[in-house]
Amino acid sequence: MKKEDNTILKKSIDFAIRVVNCYKYLTSEKKEFVMSKQMLRSGTSIGANINEAIYAESKNDFIHKMNISLKEAAETEYWLLILKETTFIDEAIYNSIQKDIQEIIKILASIVKTSRENR
Repeated sequence: MKKEDNTILKKSIDFAIRVVNCYKYLTSEKKEFVMSKQMLRSGTSIGANINEAIYAESKNDFIHKMNISLKEAAETEYWLLILKETTFIDEAIYNSIQKDIQEIIKILASIVKTSRENR
């Protein structure tokens, strides 16, 4: 799997940049530090684990790393919902980021499922 042609890696990097920018906004403008830090950690971890999966030692290692990415994406989705429900982010920001994380979750779930079937 070449990094330059890897759609999920590219999407996860773009998403991580959005998460970092959202974190900067939340900490500087809203003075929210706890939930935004959790979102930052899980949201940037998605791509880090995908990048590790590219260099996996085995098919099982690849599946494991991609599954961790999927779990981190689900956690990020949770923190985004909490931030919206507590009005730290507005509906428009939430809907935009939610659309991206849902797409990432669907792709990762498909990769994990297909990889397990082809193991």
